[in-house]
Amino acid sequence: MAKAFMARHNIPTAKYQTFTAANLEAGFSFLETLNPPYVLKADGLAAGKGVLILTDLAEAKNELKNMLVDAKFGAASAQVVIEEFLDGIEFSVFALTDGKNYILLPEAKDYKRIGEGDKGLNTGGMGAISPVPFVDENMMTLVRERIVNPTINGLAKENIDFKGFVFFGLINVAGNPMVIEYNVRLGDPETEVVIPRIESDILVWFELMHQQKLNEAEVKFDPQTATTVMVVSGGYPENTQKAKKLWV
Repeated sequence: MAKAFMARHNIPTAKYQTFTAANLEAGFSFLETLNPPYVLKADGLAAGKGVLILTDLAEAKNELKNMLVDAKFGAASAQVVIEEFLDGIEFSVFALTDGKNYILLPEAKDYKRIGEGDKGLNTGGMGAISPVPFVDENMMTLVRERIVNPTINGLAKENIDFKGFVFFGLINVAGNPMVIEYNVRLGDPETEVVIPRIESDILVWFELMHQQKLNEAEVKFDPQTATTVMVVSGGYPENTQKAKKLWV
């Protein structure tokens, strides 16, 4: 649904198709039209772990079967989106909207891979930083004009009465921002570096949002850098070691 929304409103994103167990063979055929690596996304919530990026076509086909037929991610992978791989660097942008106006919060970048040097399996997020060094004012202008404005306006045009946070998972592809995903929440761990940079009273923002008067809000951010790092048990994100103590 999110991909279809982007298509209707000319919001830049990767080529894609959605498949179920009923049209598994069509999924195999679509994979054959793409260049590696291959991106498979569970269409439901999978605790930040429902995305596979694979370089081998045979492995991609096997994992597609595991997701659709063998329910690798449970009900979350009853539908799977196969996407064109976008070569770039990811970052996140957040908007608080009253359905008409919006406030753009500080951008952030999270680091999903488990290992040092951004290597290993994907996780729900091992840390984050804000502001993002490679996201300058020119990039943010493109984000507002090509992505945020048409998204907020598109919601109104389709009579979707939404008030709250919109999370834009973006990727910088040769200087052009493209959408990887939407969420209607703040992201974790990005929230831990975005909220501390808000100097305005966020409770006042929420009240103005309720009144559809976010255009009247005072918006002030701290220019200092914020960062957060996660501590997890051994084996994460697969078979995590239980009952361990951080300290005694």
